[in-house]
Amino acid sequence: MRLSLKPFLPRSLFGRAALILIVPTVAIQLIVSIAFIQRHFEGVTRQLVHGVVMELALLREAVDGSSSIESALATVQPLAEAVEMVVELPAVSIAAQDTRDWADLTARPVIAELRERLPNVLSVDLASVKGRVLLTEATRFGPMQVSLPRGRVSASNPHQLLVIMMLASILMTLIAFMFLRNQLRPIKRLAEAAEAFGKGEAVPYRPRGALEVRAAGGAFLDMRARIERAIETRTLMLSGVSHDLRTPITRLRLGLSMLPEDEEVQALLSDVREMERLVDEFLAFARGDAMEEPVEADPAQIAARIVDNAARSGRSLAWESRLSGPITLRLRPQAVQRAVENLLGNAQRHGDQVRLTLSATERTVRFVVEDNGPGIPEAQREAAMAPFARLGGARDPNQGGGVGLGLSIAADVARSHGGRLLLGRSDSLGGLRAELVLAR
Repeated sequence: MRLSLKPFLPRSLFGRAALILIVPTVAIQLIVSIAFIQRHFEGVTRQLVHGVVMELALLREAVDGSSSIESALATVQPLAEAVEMVVELPAVSIAAQDTRDWADLTARPVIAELRERLPNVLSVDLASVKGRVLLTEATRFGPMQVSLPRGRVSASNPHQLLVIMMLASILMTLIAFMFLRNQLRPIKRLAEAAEAFGKGEAVPYRPRGALEVRAAGGAFLDMRARIERAIETRTLMLSGVSHDLRTPITRLRLGLSMLPEDEEVQALLSDVREMERLVDEFLAFARGDAMEEPVEADPAQIAARIVDNAARSGRSLAWESRLSGPITLRLRPQAVQRAVENLLGNAQRHGDQVRLTLSATERTVRFVVEDNGPGIPEAQREAAMAPFARLGGARDPNQGGGVGLGLSIAADVARSHGGRLLLGRSDSLGGLRAELVLAR
């Protein structure tokens, strides 16, 4: 089984860049600690211990060469005071084993060196008295305990070096974080501008930062300008075509209204009304939601207006809200309402049971439309959201179907709000399930 570190690594650019800064700093500290402290300072410690061992050997020889404890103490005390040592003979209390603090970096080489060069050592205590070494040796008069300053056997610089290294590393890391944050701020602003444009908002943006970030920002501005021109051109073209078609359609309706009412005239009037409906759909598709500014709105109020409109038109619609409380988000209310009503119109044309459900998560708001109609096969759902797509005879405009723009309009509205349109199968009604997902 292959172990991957990807789930444990930070996902943001700031986190990954910070990791790139921290890992080398920690690695350098470890390398310096191993190469400098363990090698250099352990060598210094051994040299210091070697000198102390020679003095301890002279003290023990003086004790072993005396005829009594009194003469041994009288001989060894002046020698010990001369080298800053205190001798206790015989020792009253001695450590049962070698003792050292876990954070004492040089204790191990001190103990190893003393035991190697002094074969009569009983114990080495480096923890009982702060700043002192308690060494116990076996003599002819019993155990002799010698107390000497810790500085005589080990260098104190390792701790100071570690503190300096830590402080310097923290300071440099803080400086690097400040520099990194300033470098990433233009990228964050570019991402915010791109995200806002994806929701249909053209927020002010000026390229800043490094040359590469400025190049990306300039490319984004050029792309945004081209997309806006393309949308404007499409809107003007289709709006003009739809507007020009209204004039002859109006003349046809007026002419037909002057004729005697019979079955043929009624059929022609029905065709004219169908043409007007198709022109309105073309105009809605061309206009999209580009003519409406986003505002703070409550999705529950939009759903309530949709339900009221359905009730006034005499259409049957089941409605359910699963919101835990009132919420607001920035959207285009009319565009969202038009998209949901398009989904409801499709559902009511192909089924006799339709349900609208409103729900929300931490990041999305969902308008779910379900029906008990034939649904859309899974292989054709992606194609069904394309403009002017009509699937099968049931969706023939001559048989009461649409022109194939309802799902496309809903998908465009969802994308302009940072979401998407999802098509699936309704588990409860058995027909089509259309989810209009909007980003919060």
